[in-house]
Amino acid sequence: MGRWICCLRSRVADSLMLLLVLALSCNPSTAATASPSAPHIKPSYSFGRTFLGLDKCNACIGTSICKKFFKEEIRFDTWLSSRLKLPPSYLLSYSGNYTDDAKSWRLVDITRLTSKYRHDQADKRICTSLLKTKTCSLERALRRTHRFQKWLRAKRLTPDLVQGLSSPMLRCPSQRLLDRIVRRYAEVPDAGSIYMDHLTDRDKLRLLYTLSVNSHPILLQIFPDVEGWPFPRYLGSCGRLVVSASTRPLRDFYGAAPEVAADLALQLLAVLRSMGTNDLNYFFYFTHVDAGTFGVFSNGHLFIRDASMLGIIDKEEGSQLIDGQQDYKDIFSCLTVDCQSAFVSCNSIREKHSLVMVCQELLPKLLKGKFLQPVQEKIDSFLQHCASGLADDQGVNEAVAKLAELLKPLRSCDSRFAYRYPDCKYSDKY
Repeated sequence: MGRWICCLRSRVADSLMLLLVLALSCNPSTAATASPSAPHIKPSYSFGRTFLGLDKCNACIGTSICKKFFKEEIRFDTWLSSRLKLPPSYLLSYSGNYTDDAKSWRLVDITRLTSKYRHDQADKRICTSLLKTKTCSLERALRRTHRFQKWLRAKRLTPDLVQGLSSPMLRCPSQRLLDRIVRRYAEVPDAGSIYMDHLTDRDKLRLLYTLSVNSHPILLQIFPDVEGWPFPRYLGSCGRLVVSASTRPLRDFYGAAPEVAADLALQLLAVLRSMGTNDLNYFFYFTHVDAGTFGVFSNGHLFIRDASMLGIIDKEEGSQLIDGQQDYKDIFSCLTVDCQSAFVSCNSIREKHSLVMVCQELLPKLLKGKFLQPVQEKIDSFLQHCASGLADDQGVNEAVAKLAELLKPLRSCDSRFAYRYPDCKYSDKY
């Protein structure tokens, strides 16, 4: 009896299953939805070598972070986007997200050393001037140059190998600075040596190309933030794209509250002071500043966002390249700038140089109309003295010192300034 009931139940179950299958087959859309075998297609970026600039290597920056791009551990805009589309290739910089564990993400800046248009123009210039053709193998063309052949034979990076390059960082080079570049070049395995034995021919071309186009990523590598230098962290390069920690440009804070503006102005003056006086005896100066030169992290800390216009003078060794040697020009001197542009003499750079530019270009926009009288009037007066102080070193220093004293009590101590909170509650420093 029990066996008969069991068989009956089995037949009923089979009949119900048959009816379910027939019902689904009559409604194709329902069948497609219910089917467990339908594959789940993960949205993915379609990276091309052209977008990254990998098609131009080894006339590129490096490849140290390419795996992150292809594994989608670096994503543009927002990693939560359901439609993962690459942004336009003509932009100079992009906002992105970076992860090490696919769970926690942090903001990064993805930038080109120069615009894609300038890159393309430089590539054409290489082919037409070196091989007399419209298109060519950039690597093959650059390898034939007299400068690169000298690099291939060199055991050490010396001033004569970088003479005539447009980067402000290399206009007054010392051997100590060049040794630091080789020893800390992050696109190769760390050898900790001042000699270039650990650099392959490919590595040497990439380093030379980067120094010729824009020294910004090299500065981030040789003066890292973990050692207290005011630069964002260098995370790596892929083709002609550089990835670094994210900052908001100073221009975003021109409309900030008075206490925020006062805090950023004091940080800006402190950064310039550290650039002139530091333990390593390097004097950093700007050849140009604008609203994108400096940036602010999410914790309120101000950093140098764009180091491309930063020059360096070695106060310990001095320049080992006399001004006459800077007139040397070749294809590497002209990749992103006009070959006819004149270099500033190393001997003409003065310590107040950057202060005057910041007082002229940035601080008035940051502090304008922020405070009540007579405080605002005093601020404007000090800025005017600083901005017009090219012929008066003492006047500039005094104006800046008085401005700093005036701004200190105007900033506040709260969680908006996470880089110094809650320390500011218990320290006279703030």
